[in-house]
Amino acid sequence: MKIILIGYPCSGKGTQAKFISKKYKIPNISISNLLKKEIKKKKNINLIKKIKNKIKSGKLVPDSIIINLLEKRLKKKDCSIGYILDGFPRTLNQAKIMYKKNIKIDYVIEILVSRENIFKRALGRKIHIPSGRTYHKIYNPPLIKNIDNITGENLTTRIDDTKEIVKKRLNEYDLFQKQIFLFYKKKENIKYFQINGNKKFKNVKNSIKKILN
Repeated sequence: MKIILIGYPCSGKGTQAKFISKKYKIPNISISNLLKKEIKKKKNINLIKKIKNKIKSGKLVPDSIIINLLEKRLKKKDCSIGYILDGFPRTLNQAKIMYKKNIKIDYVIEILVSRENIFKRALGRKIHIPSGRTYHKIYNPPLIKNIDNITGENLTTRIDDTKEIVKKRLNEYDLFQKQIFLFYKKKENIKYFQINGNKKFKNVKNSIKKILN
């Protein structure tokens, strides 16, 4: 099965993608991870500079670069029985390019979460930068305030976890969602589902299982 998982920032896409990947034994593909791996390779200096400059300026990496990295990843053996695209595509143009290039998709699953809950989730996050461990002052607090449970090092707030930036990202997603919904709903071979992400993790997980089983 080939799945697109979309939703607001902090809607729980990453958590559910990990669950799907483990249960159905298909790789969870994140574009940001593909970009990080490309930078670490240090093979194509010009490409790395383009990627870094776009990321630093807060702009989207060109579609041509992203789609090329995605196509290479999907050709690997572990993608032969399926994959999850975690939060991708992010624009209508990316969806159109994928469709033209015949990148197969069976399901689009959108996790719906209220704006109120998104703000609660985003503005309460704390990160341990070296490990990537994530905490939340309400949902997953550290044992000691602002201290990583394992290393004892300080936790930090993500640069983009501010009310203004979160609001901007939600508005951008609203525009994208309308476009992507109409685009995929017209495709007879692609099933589009919307599930309630305001519920507990277990309930959201069960909703996804009903769709995929």
